[in-house]
Amino acid sequence: MDIIPVLDLRGGIVVRAHRGQRDQYRPLKSPLSPTSDPADVMRGLYSVYPFRTFYVADLDAIMGTGNNEAAQRRLKAEFPAAVFWVDNGVSDLSSARSWLDAGLGHLVIGSESQHDMALMRSLSEHDRVVLSLDFRDQAFVGPPALLDDVASWPRRLIVMTLARVGSGAGPDLDRLRAMREIAAGRDIYAAGGVRDSADLAVLKRAGISGALVATSLHDGRLTGSDLEAG
Repeated sequence: MDIIPVLDLRGGIVVRAHRGQRDQYRPLKSPLSPTSDPADVMRGLYSVYPFRTFYVADLDAIMGTGNNEAAQRRLKAEFPAAVFWVDNGVSDLSSARSWLDAGLGHLVIGSESQHDMALMRSLSEHDRVVLSLDFRDQAFVGPPALLDDVASWPRRLIVMTLARVGSGAGPDLDRLRAMREIAAGRDIYAAGGVRDSADLAVLKRAGISGALVATSLHDGRLTGSDLEAG
């Protein structure tokens, strides 16, 4: 399965996510990296495993307090072989197309940032678009129609349980299985709570295509040997 490290960017640095409480995120402190600078963190992650894809959350853009485009462009320039999946809170077609045309990576459309179905219906067949279905506690965050209109979903879906991000609580298996049942063969990526290789094995048996991970990599509970063995 695909293992995708996460970089949460705020104020130009990588921060450590915890249960989706973004106002409480603090600069990342990790044995893999001497600083919370995004390039240092990338090099640290590459020391664990030759990852192909990285997920970037531009928290400032998502929260409407600015953006981290300069950091993203620097990462793209310094790590040209990396594929970046970027959630920047985009909610309108013009901004989405402009970002895609810039060639910085794959655009993650987060359900929490959407006001209606317009953007997803316009880009559902774009080969560089990923939909993130975001949940907080038991509630879906986004337009209810987006959760029901499976035909508007692209071929890759992130199922994000915000309350489990950085929690060490384990992946949200019941929800992931339920989403897989209705996803009509689309690739599903788990986000939130992955602790170790045992969790990855459970996800793989459940038919999940990949997982977004951060804390388990920085804490050393998920190692390069684990990923090679998986």
